[in-house]
Amino acid sequence: MNRIAGFFLIGLCLACLMAKETFSGDGSLVIDDFESGLGADWERKDFRGQTEYRVVRTEQGACLRAESRGSASGLIRKISYSLHEYPILSWRWKVDNILERGDERKKEGDDYGARVYVVFPHWIPTMTRSINYIWANKLPQGEAIPNPYYRKAMMVAVESGSDNLVQWRQARRNVLEDYRRLFGSDPPEVGAIAIMTDTDNTGESATACYDDIRLEKVSGAPVRQP
Repeated sequence: MNRIAGFFLIGLCLACLMAKETFSGDGSLVIDDFESGLGADWERKDFRGQTEYRVVRTEQGACLRAESRGSASGLIRKISYSLHEYPILSWRWKVDNILERGDERKKEGDDYGARVYVVFPHWIPTMTRSINYIWANKLPQGEAIPNPYYRKAMMVAVESGSDNLVQWRQARRNVLEDYRRLFGSDPPEVGAIAIMTDTDNTGESATACYDDIRLEKVSGAPVRQP
């Protein structure tokens, strides 16, 4: 996604610093399951063209479908919370294709069929950090590397390659543990969750679906860390 990645995070940072919303409670908290359509809390950010995001109905219920044709735009959900209270982020996703020219290690290959951001804003926008959970094109599953354009954005390959294409896959990450491992310190408060399907750098096309995005407290269930 070239230098747009940095602009995206700076824009997120400014938006997050103005966010007022906080919440607390027990059990899991639903960010969105899209059963009532695309919630008004999601804000679109366009950078090059427009990735189309729309809620579709399937036999398993509603989901958010993203389609990118050489475009780069994302959806941002501003929300302030502590990873010490809600360390787990879970979601379902499905990707129809990987990008032939996509390569997480190269600037010219910095496009993704699907990614979920967790953003940690800083009052200095260029100090904003994020964890990008990606459906990788070539990066092996479980590996993490800095974004080639913005090193404070860490890319984590939750899924990789074509083995599980056109299948719903469940993801569940302990973001608190990931942050400590990737950045070597305890995290500040989260400021936003974001979704992005982008293909502007490769000029290719990608289609993906997202669903059931939730925050969870730690439970006795194991956390899958591929």
